[in-house]
Amino acid sequence: MLQEVVILAGGFGTRLQTVVNNVPKPMAPINGKPFLDYLLKYVSYYGIKKVVLSVGYLSEKIIAHYGSNYNGLEIAYAIEKEPLGTGGGIKKALEQCTSSEVLVLNGDSFFDINLRSFYNAHSDALSDCSLTLRHLSNAARYGTITLDEFDLIEDFKEKNGEDKAGIINAGVYIVNRQTYNEETPKHKNFSIEKDFFEKKINKLKIHGFTYNGYFIDIGIPEDYKKAQHDFETFKY
Repeated sequence: MLQEVVILAGGFGTRLQTVVNNVPKPMAPINGKPFLDYLLKYVSYYGIKKVVLSVGYLSEKIIAHYGSNYNGLEIAYAIEKEPLGTGGGIKKALEQCTSSEVLVLNGDSFFDINLRSFYNAHSDALSDCSLTLRHLSNAARYGTITLDEFDLIEDFKEKNGEDKAGIINAGVYIVNRQTYNEETPKHKNFSIEKDFFEKKINKLKIHGFTYNGYFIDIGIPEDYKKAQHDFETFKY
């Protein structure tokens, strides 16, 4: 089972600046608690032992708040001196991991799925990397994904603003640490979405598994406000 998670917590939160501008986006308060608290409780519930936070912008605020332990979770930090992008941030954080398979989360979104089921699907498929997917009735804000009959990702389509249904990348991944390190550049700013997923779909076994759990991205003010209500009954 999964033991380690990398959480991307280094973004600037540009779209959220009008409502939260003095803390990094994952620290944005939801009912008086940092959003990151909810993610940590979630992964702890599923038996994760170690969290590596990939941090950059206002990283000192995250480090001062969490230190090296949160409710029994070991907390480590991969500090970006300069922006490394999602892909580079993950690669730097993986230097502090020892597991062969590592969970990756975005620090500004929450997708309520059963992580044990996701890990089992990843393992059974002998996947090099797996993505969680979510069907939305209106996927205009997002790029969409097509799958073959074996849940292998066939194509990533750019977002085009069309108000129609689609399957989106929900931002929860399992990566094989060795494969990811071998297939990505060192000490470089790159995007896991553009420079790994999209470029490697014909070389590696990259699967997508669709779930219908609760999903929210607090990166825009409307959904940040919605989270204040939704998380009043957070079950973890």
